[in-house]
Amino acid sequence: MFEIVPAVDVKGGRCVRLRQGRAEDETVFAEDPVSMARRWEAAGATRLHVVDLDGAFEGRPVQAAVVHEIIRALAIPVQVGGGLREAAQIDAMLRAGARWAIVGTRAALDPAFLSDVCQRFRDRVIVGVDASGGRVAVDGWTRRLDLEALQLVREAIRAGAAAIVYTDIARDGMETGPSLSSTAAVVREASIPVFASGGVSSLDDIRDLAAVPGLAGVVVGRALYSGAVDFSRARAAVS
Repeated sequence: MFEIVPAVDVKGGRCVRLRQGRAEDETVFAEDPVSMARRWEAAGATRLHVVDLDGAFEGRPVQAAVVHEIIRALAIPVQVGGGLREAAQIDAMLRAGARWAIVGTRAALDPAFLSDVCQRFRDRVIVGVDASGGRVAVDGWTRRLDLEALQLVREAIRAGAAAIVYTDIARDGMETGPSLSSTAAVVREASIPVFASGGVSSLDDIRDLAAVPGLAGVVVGRALYSGAVDFSRARAAVS
């Protein structure tokens, strides 16, 4: 089943969306992220994507209390990212009830760490592959590495990651349409589930992504909050 996964991004205790990951370009969509998370569960979401944006920029969990409250409020599985750069932080998030922990920056910078946490928390670690122009971005997307996205995909697979969330950061929050070609390239490279993220602006975009052979699903943020995509119609379109 192709999954449409709503995103709840937490910054300053509120549910926000950024454009291209820029902290200064935010839109607040809800003062209460927990209520928003419950809304998506009630609408029929089968999983939720939660990101501690403050944590992503600071390199450590910042909004953990809010994230834990979201997890406790829901019956559906939750995948959580943002500032998880130590095994102890991942362990704490999983013990709090997250089904999966998403690692990005340190996964890209430290292959030994990636291998260790994937083996220690088997089937519970998702690798966030955030890229621009085919190159990986880290530290809340503020720094580009001389590392190809597809190379990180290969390293994630070798390490034993449960899945990959691939984000084209140039399109994230812009509602300009997803990068179908780069997404398809990641899926072709991967032998584990891949979720696309970034750029969705319409129901047609979701249909196009659902047609990518092997793609497991799509994480959708701004388009759901702005009303450009109706969640129930989108689910019906790909069911």
